[in-house]
Amino acid sequence: MIGLGTIINTVGIVVGGLSGMFCGKLLKDRHQESLKIACGISVMFIGIAGAMEGMLTVNDGVISSGQAMLVTLCLALGSLVGEIIDIEHFIEKFGEWLKFKTGNSRDSMFVNAFVTASLTVCIGAMAIVGAIQDGITGNWSILATKAILDFIIIMVMTCSLGKGCIFSAIPVLMFEGLITVLASLLKPIMTDLALNYLSLVGSILIFCVGLNLVWGKKIKVANMLPAIVFAVIAAFLSISF
Repeated sequence: MIGLGTIINTVGIVVGGLSGMFCGKLLKDRHQESLKIACGISVMFIGIAGAMEGMLTVNDGVISSGQAMLVTLCLALGSLVGEIIDIEHFIEKFGEWLKFKTGNSRDSMFVNAFVTASLTVCIGAMAIVGAIQDGITGNWSILATKAILDFIIIMVMTCSLGKGCIFSAIPVLMFEGLITVLASLLKPIMTDLALNYLSLVGSILIFCVGLNLVWGKKIKVANMLPAIVFAVIAAFLSISF
């Protein structure tokens, strides 16, 4: 069944968030802060692993790096476009609307929790590649695996940041669902190189989300999202990065 992977992933996030709400009531503030930092470090290393997979190659036992120009150009151009559009502002506005509509107006952490959790579970390579695979072949195994990871991540985030994390299920449902539906149209143009570039830049953005979790919100990651689009465009240019 095409789209089943998105449904499984969404349910995993909701269940993880509800579990986190229950566990959070049993933990003191310092315990929740420690969990947030642990979660941030975990997210950082998930991002590092994905980025290194795209930047490092091993030839005859010698490790070499590449794609530095690609990363620099995509992040610079993407951040510029994102700042002009101010994507983060729109996401925060949506978070404020959810906060009001769900009766959580007194929760000062709701919007930050929603935005942070949404960016963590939405922009990963697994979300995009898994949704494309689900849409093209009906194989939802990648998204099912992601659902398990997201269950743990959102549970921990909800313990430390609050119930706003649960509502990250909404953008995941919309984002992965849209990609799944459009996968048949993307199939002719989404080459292996485009997916590799997308995964590389997406992993770096995940690393930035981890930085914000550990040291507070220093980077407007949502405003860097257009970098993913530039990464895909770069794959179709006759330029060697």
